Amino acid sequence: MQKEKHLELNRQWWKEGIVYQIYPRSFQDTSGNGIGDLRGIIKRLDYIKSLGVDIIWLNPVYESPNDDNGYDISDYRSIMKEFGTMADFDELLAGMKERGLRLVMDLVVNHSSDEHRWFQESRKSRANPYRDYYHWWPAEKGIPPKRWSFFDVESNAWKYDQQTDAYYLHCFSVKQPDLKWENPKLREEIYDLMRFWFDKGVDGFRMDVISFISKDTDFPKLPEKYNGEFIPFYANGPKLHDYLLEMNQKVLSQYDVMTVGEAPGVHIDEALQFVNEDRNELNMFFHFDLMSLDRETGETFMMQKELWKLTEFKKIHSDWDGVFANKGWGSMYLNNHDFPRSVSRWGNDSKTHWYNSATMLQTFLLTMRGTPYFYYGEEIGMTNIKFETLSDYRDINTINRAETIRQQGGDLEAFIENEKDASRDNARTPMQWDSSENAGFSVENPWISVNGNCREGINVAAQEADTHSVLNYFRKMVQLRKSHLTLIYGEYQLLLPENEQVYAYTRSLEKECYLILLSFSEDRATVHFDEMSGTPAKLLISNDDANTRVDNGTFEVRPYQAMVYKLF
Repeated sequence: MQKEKHLELNRQWWKEGIVYQIYPRSFQDTSGNGIGDLRGIIKRLDYIKSLGVDIIWLNPVYESPNDDNGYDISDYRSIMKEFGTMADFDELLAGMKERGLRLVMDLVVNHSSDEHRWFQESRKSRANPYRDYYHWWPAEKGIPPKRWSFFDVESNAWKYDQQTDAYYLHCFSVKQPDLKWENPKLREEIYDLMRFWFDKGVDGFRMDVISFISKDTDFPKLPEKYNGEFIPFYANGPKLHDYLLEMNQKVLSQYDVMTVGEAPGVHIDEALQFVNEDRNELNMFFHFDLMSLDRETGETFMMQKELWKLTEFKKIHSDWDGVFANKGWGSMYLNNHDFPRSVSRWGNDSKTHWYNSATMLQTFLLTMRGTPYFYYGEEIGMTNIKFETLSDYRDINTINRAETIRQQGGDLEAFIENEKDASRDNARTPMQWDSSENAGFSVENPWISVNGNCREGINVAAQEADTHSVLNYFRKMVQLRKSHLTLIYGEYQLLLPENEQVYAYTRSLEKECYLILLSFSEDRATVHFDEMSGTPAKLLISNDDANTRVDNGTFEVRPYQAMVYKLF
């Protein structure tokens, strides 16, 4: 197997850390209102620490009317009353620091809530000092050029406001007007609120749709080169990198913090413009190539009819790893609050294959180069809930798209079938702490239904007591990564690129080399490596009891099995 030449590792805590994402509304309720809160996270800090993770990414807890579950912020310096108080937040942060955990918060500054003071002032008159904090199109200029919205029933990103006879831009909900980064006063407001949280001791930001912040304020028609797709157009604003560089110079460079941008629409060829260390912009970002793999082209939330192929899955990760081989740094994730549960999407959540699938996917994230991000419940193999009726859903995206289909006379039954696999609510069901009625999440009915499989072993209490559980495998795999720098910084080499059952690769650094074998199939497979003939190997971990090495170069791999070997 190929060994890597000596590299300057440029070690950083945010490269070596493992991130645990918490959706606070669904993690732990302590107030008895069916909604998770900050004190619930405080209650579970020892559990989080026991996982071996290093960084908590906390979805928005700021004051918000909750049109989009906290991503519509009305006060960036206050805590949402449903979640608690600033004193609760300070206690949470102190408790994390005591346990050696770092906190990354969401920075949502492409848009605010329409209930934010800035927007309330902005819509009062065209002469208001806050008018230029948002994008307005005066009605006397006619209907503004088409802009697409994620959450609008009519997919229209312009909303007419009668008070000043003008339209405002909202790339998301009508209650999420886009902020005007072209205004330097607005940018200074944002930098100041970032300093507010950093000065409290927050360790970084995950930057919501940060690739959208720059707009061409002439609002031309969508150029033909985008083939009718607005997302890559939104991500290619004329001053995006000017703003990120300025943010870094004025704020980020003054603190020891981690930054990860959510970057829909950013092409692989543009990646290093964001994260090349010489550019001084961001540490890393989330791309969406994997999240688009099983979706219809140009349809972010529609599942494609054909099954995705493992060769395509491999190519996405191999291509992106190649981008960061010498410069920059990547992120690794399989699900989050916007995408369905990983074991249901990329594995197999049937009772037969659930355990191996969940642990195999954990092994994948923890043996790839790039900072791994785990979503709450992923450590116990939580699955999609697959709601049967529209009334079960809470997400604005599902509700508004259903209304669009209803108005257009479309097929609502087919839409609900799609949502069973695609809906964001699959990822937002309450954390499954035990097998009680509400899974230990709340003493009252939760804001969204609990998955009934909490009574079938997919809960923390049951898995704590089982040494062979998904949870305890996760802990072992975390420690394996932490104790082998090669699994963090080592070179990645793809093996068997055309194999549709097994994902095989090596991680190598100087004289160390590790072989990783991952089955993505319901069937057994046999794989052979000529170059491994005569190479001694030690099995470090497997999610299946059997060591299936037949001889020096041949391995039998069971369904959804994961194996990590050290080669000598």
